[in-house]
Amino acid sequence: MAFVIAALALVGLLCVLDLTLTLGVIKRLREHTALLTDLNGGPASIKQGEEVGEFTAATVDGEALTRAELSDETLVAFFSPTCGPCQEKMPKFVEYVSALPGGRDRAVAVVVGKPEESAGFVDALSPVARVVRETPDGVLGAAFKARAYPLVLAVGADREGRVVVRRDQVALDRAAVAA
Repeated sequence: MAFVIAALALVGLLCVLDLTLTLGVIKRLREHTALLTDLNGGPASIKQGEEVGEFTAATVDGEALTRAELSDETLVAFFSPTCGPCQEKMPKFVEYVSALPGGRDRAVAVVVGKPEESAGFVDALSPVARVVRETPDGVLGAAFKARAYPLVLAVGADREGRVVVRRDQVALDRAAVAA
């Protein structure tokens, strides 16, 4: 009987030691995540509730695009032709946006990359969205703090009339009318 009690005590101590070490590892991972975020210049994009920065850009069709034009709920997406996940997500975005009421005026697609690389993306996105082609340090990327692709945001005016991010994670697998 004493052997069983000693064995249970040993197992209990090992569990407490394991729990302590696990909590220590989790704490260190959180610290490292914060350090890496700081090194990369902050979060990957603007967050829900944050105001969109001022910008003026030209679409590939030559139309002017400003922050004021995003007052109604508008989807804004950033894609890069050199990004594998972008190549997978872009067709889902096209399908989702084509079902949106309001059509092309309710979507903006930003293609980040060289013109010769981004032609396929621009051609696929142009029928369903206003498309802007820009470099990684472009005005729309700065206004939305876009540092990682693909990025799909829903923006619109808040009660004070400011253009803010309403949703920073748009599920493109759901029907557009249910969103």
